[in-house]
Amino acid sequence: MKKTILVTGGAGFIGSNFVRYIYNKYPDYRMIVLDALTYAGNIENLPVDINKNNNERLVFWYGNVINGELVDTLVSQSEIVVHFAAESHVTRSIYDNYIFFETDVLGTQTIANAILKYKDKVERFIHISTSEVYGTATVPLMNEEHPLMPMSPYAAAKAGADRLVYSYWATYDLPATIIRPFNNYGSSQHLEKAVPRFITSCILNEPIRIHGDGSAARDFVFSEDTCRAIDMVIHAPIEEVKGEVFNVASSIHRTILSIAQDIVSLMGKDESMIKFSGDRPGQVFRHTGDIAKIENRLGWQPQVSWEDGLERTIAWYKDNRPWWEKQLWMRAVPIITKSGKRELH
Repeated sequence: MKKTILVTGGAGFIGSNFVRYIYNKYPDYRMIVLDALTYAGNIENLPVDINKNNNERLVFWYGNVINGELVDTLVSQSEIVVHFAAESHVTRSIYDNYIFFETDVLGTQTIANAILKYKDKVERFIHISTSEVYGTATVPLMNEEHPLMPMSPYAAAKAGADRLVYSYWATYDLPATIIRPFNNYGSSQHLEKAVPRFITSCILNEPIRIHGDGSAARDFVFSEDTCRAIDMVIHAPIEEVKGEVFNVASSIHRTILSIAQDIVSLMGKDESMIKFSGDRPGQVFRHTGDIAKIENRLGWQPQVSWEDGLERTIAWYKDNRPWWEKQLWMRAVPIITKSGKRELH
């Protein structure tokens, strides 16, 4: 095998999309996947059947990123580490926040310490952060210098991990790169997220719930484009990416209401399905990503249009109902809104 890539959180949404992308594109690469298989992880997302032990190109380890001994062992076998593992649901972090700081911050510290220990072997450390660390946009396009103003426990935990990785580059000269993807969508995303929740509501002919009046806006990028960006960071000259932060976005923001309307329209449903609830605490009003840096440095641009990506995503959920039906009870999270009312979000 030419290279061994350790992917933490590789059975989750973006992580598994990345594992499939690399597995299919680079037949001479070996992959190690570490995942705790929390509610959002699923071995069915992987490109191989892990019950068959004859696949040398992909090895799966069931475990937690805060397990230092296990992480040390796996990092020692790897030239490249791509760190996705994190708790990632904003709404869930409002009522169950401890696990977010344990996994997102302490897990990242465990990974960084292992890479420091095997610094002579590890060539690249790609940390997957999030646009949520920015908070609400203060300018039309948010570049990598935008202030970090996290507005939820999830965003705060990811901001801590983001800056922790930066500090390990600054202090120990780790070969680290931080990627901040904006809102991803695509196949095998958990139903707690907006796009798959809206799609499955249409399939089931159930109401689509929207926070507030639906005017909150996000920048959505198809998961395949994110995987391609990570691939380009891995294979770029090290001096172009070491110690750098890159946004991965479309530079176009869409309101949550317009996203629901697009899905309803594509699926031949009526907009009367759309219902409104109270504003979510910690709601970010708008995210729009500036991608000039990664475009100029690496030549990356999104290639999948919103319409094409949405049609592909809808088709996947229509074709994979047994995969997502097990998650139906987790589509809604009970929280206390700013008005003090208990609602499902």
